[in-house]
Amino acid sequence: MIENYDEYKAIINEHLLDYIPSIDAKSSVLYDSMKYSLTAGGKRLRAVLVLAACEFAGGKYSDALPYACAMEYIHTYSLIHDDLPAMDNDDLRRGLPTNHKVYGEGMAILAGDGLLNTAFEIMNKNMLLYYDDLKELKKRINASYCIAKGAGVTGMVAGQTSDIENEHKKCSNEMLEYIHLNKTGALIVAAVRAGLYLGGANDEMMQDMTTYAENLGLAFQIADDILDVKGTEEELGKKTGADQKKEKVTYVSLNGIEASEAKLEELSKTAIKAIEKYYDNAEFFYKLVLMLQKRTN
Repeated sequence: MIENYDEYKAIINEHLLDYIPSIDAKSSVLYDSMKYSLTAGGKRLRAVLVLAACEFAGGKYSDALPYACAMEYIHTYSLIHDDLPAMDNDDLRRGLPTNHKVYGEGMAILAGDGLLNTAFEIMNKNMLLYYDDLKELKKRINASYCIAKGAGVTGMVAGQTSDIENEHKKCSNEMLEYIHLNKTGALIVAAVRAGLYLGGANDEMMQDMTTYAENLGLAFQIADDILDVKGTEEELGKKTGADQKKEKVTYVSLNGIEASEAKLEELSKTAIKAIEKYYDNAEFFYKLVLMLQKRTN
């Protein structure tokens, strides 16, 4: 198993454009817009988790690569749409002008639509290769379902909905946790579970790693909330203090920096505890939690 995050990330970056279908020259601006946001950089966290979880469960990362790239397409689509004037109205993403600032709002919407649909085209095309191998086909159906559910109306989209609905309002910690677990956490959990299915994980590993991923996902968003206050534009690739200006509810706005940092520490410890029994085999996932914590220091 690869233990270095940057190695997984390099694999994703190398193959990220391989799965985009050939787009007719008459619609070439669509490809340009999709490619612009895909290749703008980023952590590739969700895609890396698919590959790492597959290998952790005993599979080969190459088997998970189409699903990892599909995951990155879905994540990128969500960022393009998040940045639109009707949503967060951001000018910068990953240190570059947002998609709609370069290609216009209409094309940005279509680029997001294109990436989302391409993700499912990739996964379905891969499943067709295993039509006569029921065991391998089931792995891929389960992985695809996890990703679809995590991205959908009981996952990321639900979280985004509640996030918009609670702008300029008083919000409870219960509602905030619901937003974070869905808007950010659902795709992180889906990435881990999809990779585990592809690698052939047993039920015990699936349960342990789901607990890990749930805590990691919430910790990741709280870290982002902290960085929006403490970070710099160079670190984040976008303007800081945006949440406060838009009166968006965050863990920091509700609980303060100290309580947020304590919650991040608590979630990190719970994530690590969930995978302690796997010892050195889970080293990649230990390191990932520590890497997340260091972002806020």
